[in-house]
Amino acid sequence: MPRNIFDNKILTSLSIPMCIVDQNGKVLKANEHIGDVFLYDGLEGSDFFVLTGIKLNLTGESNSKHVIERNGKTFQLLIMESPESNDEYVIIFKDISDYENIRRQYEAEKICVCKINIDNYDELTATTVPEIRISITAELDKQIRHWAAKYNGAITRFNASQYIMYFQYSYLSKLIESKFDVLDQIRTIETTADFPMSLSIGIGVGEKDVVACTESASAALDLALGRGGDQAVIKKGTNIQYYGGKSQTVEKSNKGKSRVVAHALKRLITQSRKVVIMGHQNPDMDCFGAALGIYRMCLMFEKEAYILLDKVNESLNDIYRQAKDKEIYNFIDCKKAEAITDKETLLILVDTHRISYVENKNLLDLTEKIVVIDHHRRAEDSVKNPTLSYIESYASSASELVSEILQYTAPKKTLVKLEAEALLAGISIDTNRFAVKTGVRTFEAAAWLRRSGADTTEVKRFFRVDKDVFNAKAKAIAAASYHSNGVVTAICQDINSDVQIINSQVADELLNVKGVRVCFVAGKLDEEKTAISARSLGDVNVQVIMEKLGGGGHLTTAGAQVKMSPEEAIEKVLENIDL
Repeated sequence: MPRNIFDNKILTSLSIPMCIVDQNGKVLKANEHIGDVFLYDGLEGSDFFVLTGIKLNLTGESNSKHVIERNGKTFQLLIMESPESNDEYVIIFKDISDYENIRRQYEAEKICVCKINIDNYDELTATTVPEIRISITAELDKQIRHWAAKYNGAITRFNASQYIMYFQYSYLSKLIESKFDVLDQIRTIETTADFPMSLSIGIGVGEKDVVACTESASAALDLALGRGGDQAVIKKGTNIQYYGGKSQTVEKSNKGKSRVVAHALKRLITQSRKVVIMGHQNPDMDCFGAALGIYRMCLMFEKEAYILLDKVNESLNDIYRQAKDKEIYNFIDCKKAEAITDKETLLILVDTHRISYVENKNLLDLTEKIVVIDHHRRAEDSVKNPTLSYIESYASSASELVSEILQYTAPKKTLVKLEAEALLAGISIDTNRFAVKTGVRTFEAAAWLRRSGADTTEVKRFFRVDKDVFNAKAKAIAAASYHSNGVVTAICQDINSDVQIINSQVADELLNVKGVRVCFVAGKLDEEKTAISARSLGDVNVQVIMEKLGGGGHLTTAGAQVKMSPEEAIEKVLENIDL
């Protein structure tokens, strides 16, 4: 194209909207067709950013493209240097409305796949008589199909507790606007069981074909179930959105899965030359107790085992010292763990399933045999394709899960007293001394540990703190701020390596105040990081709030670590509360 095509005569005679702007973004000239884009006259001298909302970096921006919508049309902006001046640019507005309409119609008609699971169907059938069960399932089916019809969805029930639905992408925004009200509707169905009915929903969107969408829906449903159910998860590529999650996870009365996992873990341990047991960063009593329990299982089968414990915080000092004095536990640091781990090493993760939380990420790449035992709700950055995964969000703690595993693999009186006490302490700390998230199986595990030699007085001694920590807790409680809707916030002053423990204990204490529904406590872990502990009585999902800050946890108990001051962290938390 000849350079003189852009002279003033051509600019005014071309039948497409065009204008010339200077290097400061001021409109110098425009042809008569610019009225197709902008309704008002007198554009010369106007600021291009004010007209379009586009901040142009004109230097070296030849042939760059932007899209704007004006007057019910869509225009693509083509930007080129003017041959008449190095300081001027020609901008052509190309009408691509027809193309955009076709593209939008294509997007709107794309198929989305939705998988629906009745969370507690097995428990329902086990606890209700056939006549009532038929009535409840008929009401469930009616509610789900009525909900699907609102979005013109084609729905099929492919087994007793699962449905699959196909709907067009154009209805997705309506689904999101409704905040998946079907979750609330199902929860209101009357049952004779001592738990409400609930659904888990996984939706796959934006994939290249229906097969890929179905796989995304399955992955989304797995996430919803792993996070405790009673929620919807939308998966669009790597983007994942969560909705719901208002009720506590229902404890499973059947221990069949625990028995299966126990025998599978036994087989993996016996087939391995050595085992490395790893928890999360800044391990707590639950993590430590679960690690000792798995270590005992390895000793039972005469396997070479190690516990990765790179750093011991103040809260574990007493029990760690007792374990070291017994000289039967191989505690190693990260450097030693990397040196001994190879492809044949069995790596067992306890009390975490998140890659970003483990003590040493490098170990995950050094071996192909990974076992995960955890009680936290499933997160996006979970360990991919573990050899064995036992993530049960209904459980009170990892120590509870390990205690059940040991019951199916260990002869009576196998645990030494310290191990039984460590496991009982782990359960105790994660249930706030059996006050929250405690089910029948929790007490059964505690009873078994008691019979195995755990002394509750010794367990209580593990939780004693020095006077400085006690004073820090007292100051934080005294200075707590009480907000509307039962929200309380507090800050632990000064840097403390045990601030996570202090935060959680302060939060637990604040929940005892009448009228308090949810509390958040923040304190500096080091110069850069602030730890946040969140607690609620169940009507506020603190896990969702903490996830927005990069953390996680459970409906009533959650936490996060952020790179900001405690004051900024609390301010951020208050911004994310939706009560």
